[in-house]
Amino acid sequence: MTDVSRPADGDDAPAGTAPPGDSETSDPGDGATGAWNARRLLGAAVTALAGVLVLVALVAPSEVNRLTFGALLRIPVEGLLAVALLLVLPARPRRVVATLLGALLGLILVLKVTDLGFSMVLDRRFDLIADWTFLGAGAEFLSESYGGTAEVGAIALAVVAALAVPVLVTLSARRLARAAAAHRRVTTRAVTALAAAWVVCAVLGAQIVPGVPVAADTVAADVFDRARQVRAGLNDKETLSTQLAGDPFRDVPGEQMLTALRGKDVLFTFVESYGRVALEDPDLAPEVDAVLDEGTRQLRAAGYASRSAFLTSSTTGGGSWLAHATLMSGIRTDNQLRYTNLVRSDHMTLNGAFKRAGWRTALVMPALNRAWPEAAFFEPDTLYGAKELGYRGPLFSFSSPPDQYTLSAFQRRERGPGRTPVMAEIPLLSSHLPWTPVPPLVDWDDIGDGSVYKGTARADRSAEGTREAYQRAVVYSLRTLISYVQRYGDENLVLVFLGDHQPARAITGDDAGKDVPITVVAKDPAVLDRIAGWGWQDGLNPDPQAPVWPMESFRDRFLRAFGPQSTTHS
Repeated sequence: MTDVSRPADGDDAPAGTAPPGDSETSDPGDGATGAWNARRLLGAAVTALAGVLVLVALVAPSEVNRLTFGALLRIPVEGLLAVALLLVLPARPRRVVATLLGALLGLILVLKVTDLGFSMVLDRRFDLIADWTFLGAGAEFLSESYGGTAEVGAIALAVVAALAVPVLVTLSARRLARAAAAHRRVTTRAVTALAAAWVVCAVLGAQIVPGVPVAADTVAADVFDRARQVRAGLNDKETLSTQLAGDPFRDVPGEQMLTALRGKDVLFTFVESYGRVALEDPDLAPEVDAVLDEGTRQLRAAGYASRSAFLTSSTTGGGSWLAHATLMSGIRTDNQLRYTNLVRSDHMTLNGAFKRAGWRTALVMPALNRAWPEAAFFEPDTLYGAKELGYRGPLFSFSSPPDQYTLSAFQRRERGPGRTPVMAEIPLLSSHLPWTPVPPLVDWDDIGDGSVYKGTARADRSAEGTREAYQRAVVYSLRTLISYVQRYGDENLVLVFLGDHQPARAITGDDAGKDVPITVVAKDPAVLDRIAGWGWQDGLNPDPQAPVWPMESFRDRFLRAFGPQSTTHS
């Protein structure tokens, strides 16, 4: 008996094929016909789901703020061309081409999902060349913040998804190819109509969602952008070499550098996730601004002055080390490949400039618990990781000690009586995602080895990871810095504190930018006289009209301002 459920070329049955039991010689009854209809409906549902999955792979946006239902209501020109090609191919080549196109589209969908994750956290797309190590950093973050089980579970889920998605899209593409061939006339008419609609929408610039054209060429544009991205990554080492060769301070002798800061302890302190949003968001700003304004009054009463502005960070939402490298090197470092190439060079950082000029240099890394060979690039005389800081209390955000302990331990080790001037780079991590509860400030004399914090880590965690928790953490870090200056400041302290990057999109919302506040605090008026020409605003709290510089411009401006040839207009 001929199998009427499949045509001779191996494709699905054409429309109108009679179900078993409809012939005059077979009368299986209503039950068999009902079962056949149920299978037919199920097959149609599976085909529809396959179509949805392929459509999503073709037109889904790569940015989380564009991910809406309306963004999927588009006509993908690549899909129309693929169907047209499949319709003219014989059965076997059609299956091969459908498989290849499905596999390629599956990989594109995996990259789009990865892009969505990167846009949610880092507000940019995944870089095929530069960002693979970010995946390891993400796993480390999960381990440090939520434990090893969360890390293993997330890795397993990511691996399964990365394998399953291309397989599902490939199977979907094959199924749609069979369905198109089985209904060739209907498919041809539909493709012709949609192609005409695509042309009309392209000419008119039709949009359902603002900024998202109905006439889509998403895959082609994505492939082009990826190719350009890969080319830039492959050429990054050459591009960086050209930038490094133009360093105006490369050959300046140490005795001619930083002369206006001789005898000073100079601290560069990064406050994790301290972004412009903390000063300007209507829900976050009132408390943060109040702390900064009160801190300005307190420090002024104690004889300190301060100047503030904004820097545009090289990253947002995460990747703090990219911002650290950007500020200290004067080279924009916005991806891991650039970072890797930079730290392998002999380029002089601000740390290195201070060392060349005779300062003792220190790196204080409160969450560092492994080897870190990249530290050599910053030329520290001493590197303080978690072990060296000697913390004996409970761990807080990102498995680190609270900021007050970090500064207390640094003070004991590097700014005691009889010590020579020190330049230190100190990241403060209490405001690091996931923004766990922070401890109260304690008397500096009671901090000791951190045992004073035992019990405080079990405070109410109901707000963890929320905007409220973020606000509390930033406020804690800022109060800690103000208190440190009040307790340990003197004529020879110069404090530069700034944010490394804006917090994640869940805090900032869309299109928040990459600006972070920066402040210089000093008691010696000659220090701030040197930067009078910068136009920075008085106090700890810059308003929206404050100057905004690229973060990578800071190193050279700082070295010029405090060198022997500086004027107040440097």
